[in-house]
Amino acid sequence: MDIRKVKKLIELLEESGIAEIEISEGEESVRISRYSREAPVYSLPTMPQAAVLAAPVASAVAAQETISEPPNRGHEIKAPMVGTYYGAPAPGAKPFVQIGSEVKAGDTLCIIEAMKMMNQIEASVSGRVVSILADNGEPVEFDQVLFIVED
Repeated sequence: MDIRKVKKLIELLEESGIAEIEISEGEESVRISRYSREAPVYSLPTMPQAAVLAAPVASAVAAQETISEPPNRGHEIKAPMVGTYYGAPAPGAKPFVQIGSEVKAGDTLCIIEAMKMMNQIEASVSGRVVSILADNGEPVEFDQVLFIVED
């Protein structure tokens, strides 16, 4: 089979979204597939037996500690995406907010860089910033609490 025909088949496969194609010409045949024919191999990490037995005890202790903490009096402002947290508009610049800063709904609190895009995170409520829970230049997770603003 001509290599140009094989290349053309590959292009058709990519354009169409088909997972696999097989063409036969006389005694020659070619099969082109997007996926490997071998089954994927998955491995799960194993925990030592002592850690497995200790996990329920540790989670019970953590639950007890969570219950004993006083309820949070402020409004939590969470990260709307995964990215890198920046508390100032540029390195060495004055931070957007500090603990004790008064903010209005819509004020910029920080920037989260995600996929080379700088996203300004704004206050959803007005009040005083009582806690900043992220460090400059550190990664943040989706729904991670960044600020606590008290009314």
